[in-house]
Amino acid sequence: MRYFTKQQGQKEAVPVDLEALGGERYKLTVNGVTYQVDALALEHGTMSMLVDGQSYSVEFEENGDEVGVMLRGQVSRFDVADERRLRLRAGTAGFSVEGKQLVTAPMPGKVVKVLVKVGDEVKEGQGLVVVEAMKMENELKSPKAGKVTELFAKEGTTVENNAKLVVVE
Repeated sequence: MRYFTKQQGQKEAVPVDLEALGGERYKLTVNGVTYQVDALALEHGTMSMLVDGQSYSVEFEENGDEVGVMLRGQVSRFDVADERRLRLRAGTAGFSVEGKQLVTAPMPGKVVKVLVKVGDEVKEGQGLVVVEAMKMENELKSPKAGKVTELFAKEGTTVENNAKLVVVE
């Protein structure tokens, strides 16, 4: 199955081919580079993965077409679409982020730094807020160029998973 992924802040989508080889084994091709993957689903969206002999614990959180991935304590957000979904998007909004965008906490944690204020103009991929979770700092970035219209994050406060942090329009 072919998918197209676009990491938050990236301009272009990357093709990803996933082929089941039986059992818990897969062939994963990302941008033309092929990996052998053994994947074992654990609880709460966590997977134990063996990729070309290297072991990883990866956590996934799906929210519509967006997938949050935590690997080695770093959270990344990806927009994922299969070929059919991509064709549907091409007829409407394309693959870019438009309109009011709400940036939320990817997991429970503590706001350690607020990098913007209401009214600031931001670029796509610019850091907005730094949240510490599981002893790692994660800089949450703007999904689009625009203006900060609402700011819920306050330094030193704890936040729950999916807590509203910043709105960019």
